Amino acid sequence: MSMREVVLLVRHNGEPESDLSAKHPSVTLRSRSSLTGRSSDRRRIIEVDGPADDVAAFVEEFGEADSIVELEALTPLGRDRVFIAVTIDVGRWDSIAERLSDIGVHHRSGTVIQAGWERWTLYLDSDESLSAIVESLEEAGNATELRRDVELRHLEANDQLNLTRLAHELTARQTEVLTTAIEMDYYEPSRGASIEEVGEALGISRSTAWEHLNRAERKVMREIRSFLRTRS
Repeated sequence: MSMREVVLLVRHNGEPESDLSAKHPSVTLRSRSSLTGRSSDRRRIIEVDGPADDVAAFVEEFGEADSIVELEALTPLGRDRVFIAVTIDVGRWDSIAERLSDIGVHHRSGTVIQAGWERWTLYLDSDESLSAIVESLEEAGNATELRRDVELRHLEANDQLNLTRLAHELTARQTEVLTTAIEMDYYEPSRGASIEEVGEALGISRSTAWEHLNRAERKVMREIRSFLRTRS
């Protein structure tokens, strides 16, 4: 029996991580641990990445959400990348992972959330209906968007960078600046364009162009590092 890998974006309406992510689209959330605990209060570690001021604003508002019992900053705020530990009242929180598990769907642990959309990777048997899964999620008031549906036999594990994940982790502006820089030969040895010229091409200042490009480069390098570790 063949299996398919499906990447599904879910707009988890009414839940703070999704709603506040939509309010702060420059911020990216990554689940870095499973939920721990046996009572109604469960703890999870989350990475929050983005402009320092936006990250701080998101963390403050997230900690005030009804379903959040406690939020602890594990690294100092005021940085572009911070780690937080959140204690969640699962009785007041709707879990996409639990919904998927309840209907017997295999999925990759953890998710990435950006601009209000949660990215879920599912693994479906050939006889499993994607439309039924989508219907179940949307009946609960969520929106969905299909990003990938491919048979596993067509994939070569660890043979290539996870470009699908990388493309989703980059914001629209980071993607635009990085793409423009590449097209203008910014990375060529002779450097066909300066960062000022990249900014001018996009109608933004040098500092803004550099800021977006720097964040995009960091995300690309993190993905390359993860790839190289799987090959060593």
